[in-house]
Parts: sequence; structure tokens; C-alpha cells
Amino acid sequence: MTLAFGNATDQIAAAWRDDLTDRLVEYVAIPALSPNFDPGWEANGEIERAVTHIRSWIEGRDVAGMTVDVQRLPGRTPLIVVEIDAFGEPTTDATVMLYGHLDKQPEMEGWREDLGPWTPVIEDGKLYGRGGADDGYAAFASLTAIEAVQRNGGSHARCVLLIEASEESGSPDLPAHVDALAERLGDVDLVLCLDSGCMTYDTLWLTTSLRGLVLVDVRVDIVAEGLHSGSAGGIVPSTFRIVRGLLDRIEDVGSGRLLLESANVEIPAGRIAEAASVAAELGVAALESPPLVPGATVTTEDVTEALLNKTWRPSLSTIGADGLPPTSKAGNVLRPYTTLKLSIRVPPTADSAAVLEELTSTLTTDVPYGAPVTIGHPESADGWEAPELQPWLASALDDASRTVFGKPMQLYGEGGSIPFMGMLGAKFPSAQFVITGVLGPQSNAHGPNEFLHLAYAEQLTGVLARVLDRHASTSA
Repeated sequence: MTLAFGNATDQIAAAWRDDLTDRLVEYVAIPALSPNFDPGWEANGEIERAVTHIRSWIEGRDVAGMTVDVQRLPGRTPLIVVEIDAFGEPTTDATVMLYGHLDKQPEMEGWREDLGPWTPVIEDGKLYGRGGADDGYAAFASLTAIEAVQRNGGSHARCVLLIEASEESGSPDLPAHVDALAERLGDVDLVLCLDSGCMTYDTLWLTTSLRGLVLVDVRVDIVAEGLHSGSAGGIVPSTFRIVRGLLDRIEDVGSGRLLLESANVEIPAGRIAEAASVAAELGVAALESPPLVPGATVTTEDVTEALLNKTWRPSLSTIGADGLPPTSKAGNVLRPYTTLKLSIRVPPTADSAAVLEELTSTLTTDVPYGAPVTIGHPESADGWEAPELQPWLASALDDASRTVFGKPMQLYGEGGSIPFMGMLGAKFPSAQFVITGVLGPQSNAHGPNEFLHLAYAEQLTGVLARVLDRHASTSA
């Protein structure tokens, strides 16, 4: 059996035009915040609404050999599990795992006046709103690709689609779910994940690495209550000054270089070459034109170095603070404490647990003035580096890119994290990975005005169909 790709392309286009976009509009309107941002997620029911929405759509698809259920484990978010029997004439007994998530980041501020996180708007081929691109479209695109293979003379191996609900919280629930599914998963030799990004919308971009993540709350206390700054200032040290000094222990304020030994790794020569290739191809456009305010600059004008900073070097961001009143309500008071939430992106091959341990020790040892330092809500997740592509897969991806986009596939490293990939890499060390996605220029995942580029999502669905068909006829 041979996939009639032209017919499959037409079917996929019709699905996006007549059905998928409407379903995604409905999904975007659901404020299914990830558990870290909605501790009462179970009682509030928004994640359950998203699960029901996606599950009901899946159950309505005409896919041969498909079963759908929701796996529920005590105290954990639910997991949609879709099993699809092998179809056509596959030459492999292995399993293809497809992955996506339905939980979302919080609203954030700064949305355009006529847009909002839960108010879906389609404009210029983009679906604006939270979660469509990250990563609600994945379930719809994955199943549509499988359906297109079945209806147009193609073949696919046994497939298992997992749609989780805790990814934006670091996927804390997923390992338990995967362990519970061990027998049902079987021998996974190909993983397809649509939760990553692209550098442009005119070709296929394959993610070759993902950074890991370390999160902590750092609290410094000094007095039991706020004191008049005229009386206490100069006698009692400011907690902000203390925490500022602690940050200087872990980051060079001039360059942004992280000073933790465990957070720095040797960058593989091949990944340096990839970054240089992307820089040569795209120039400054590879930096996605950050919306800098007038007069501001980026850390370096060397595009290759900037890409390596983003993908293979650690970086620190202070993403939240407590103990600081808004300026409109700030009296002349020496505050009793300061808490900062630190986010460290660590290189793909760094040991995130070791980074967390070194970070904790560095921030809590020999603190000035004997001020108590509390490390709260510590989290760590390793990054991931893709195994070398087997020849059949490299050929299948490049052929798909040339057919769908008219351009060869491109490789690049991603600066974000998908904790699931590191876990899967350990569980299935011989598996091949296709990590890609729609988070391209200005799509602004996690931020205001997030959008899904609808045409690119449609084209990516076509790529997925071709890869599934090629995998079925290749002894990987």
C-alpha cells in the first residue's frame, strides 16, 4: 500500500478548514490552567472540561482500530490515552508514541486590547489565545494525520497518543502515568512530539535539543515586622541588598554568565555547527526580533553565539517576587523579607539535580548578617539531546519537508524545556525522536498575544502523515 499524498493533503486541508479550527477555538476559551497555577484545578474543573472537549472530538473520528480512555491516578491530573492498531501493511511490530498536552500557562498581562487569553480571535491566519499553539493543537493534528494515512492508501504501525495535563507544571504526573502504561506502550521505537517550535513558517524545523530547568523560591528574612526606614535604615540591612548579593554568587551581572560549575557543559561540535548554519541561513531574523524598548540591546550581536546562549548555555531569570509592595503603596519602611522566584534554564546534558543542589548550597552558606535564607518549592528537570537520526528517518523528514514546504528540513536547538523527552529518552534509549512544533516568530508562548499559525499547523499535519507512512514500511 502506498500513501496517496496528494489526496491526504486535500483531506488534511479540509479537516483544518471545516472542523479542527472550530474545535481549537472552543479549546482556547477553556482556562485550563496547569496545576502549579491553579492548586484547586480538580475542584475548579477546567482541566476536566478540556479533557472532555478533546476526548469527545477524538471519539467522533473515523479511525480504524482505535480505543480511547482517560487514565486516572489518585492525586494526579488525568491522561488521555488513545490506542490505534497497526493499519495497512506495516513491516514493524513496534509502537509509535505521539505526545501533546492540554494544560495551559496563566493569563499574563499585556494582551492587545481586542485580544485575551480565553477570547479566541482569528486574524490574518492566526488563532490568538492561550494554549492553541502550546499545545492544544497536537491532539487534533496527530489524529488527523493518522486518519489521513488510513483513508488514502497508507500504512502505519501501532500508535499510542498521550495527551497529558501537567506539562506546564513540569510534567510531575507523567512518570507515574507512563509507568502505569508500561505493558500497553510496548516497544516504542519512534516518538512524535508537536510541543516545540520553529524558526520560520516556511519549512520543517526539527528540534535537536532542549534545555532543562531548575526553579526555586529564595526568601531572605531579617526582622519580624516592617520598620521605619529612617530609624532602621543603616542599622538593619535591607533584605533586598542581601538577596542581590546572593544573586551575584550565581550570575555575572555584566555578562549574564552563570557561575555554577554544574550548570555549564562542553557544547558538542555538531550543535555549534547547527547554530552556525541557522545563523548563516537566517541572520538576525534567527533571534525572532524581540520587542526591545527604544535604546535597549540584546546580549550579543553575534547570532551564532546568541543561539548557543539560548540553547546550550545556562541562563537565569527572576520571574516573580514577594514582599515588595507596589510602588503606589510603598511607604518608607524597611521590609521584613524579600522572596524571589528564580528560573534557571540549564544545558541539555547538564544534571539538573546537581545544579539545584549547588544552587541551594551557594545561596544558603555564609549568608551576610546571619540572615535566614529559605529555599522553597525546589524543582528540577533534565534537558534532552536527540540521538542521531537513523538514515530512513532523516530521509523521510527531509522528503516530507521538500514535498510539503518545497524546502529541505532544518535542524536547531530549542531554549525551552519538555520534561517528558528526557524521561522518555531514558525509558526508550533506542527510540528515534521527532520533536517539532508551531511556536515560531512572534507566536509568544506563555506571553500576551500568543497565537497558533494555522497554515503551518496544517502543513505540519501533512508532514506527520508522511513520516508515519514511511515508518511503517521501514525496518528502523
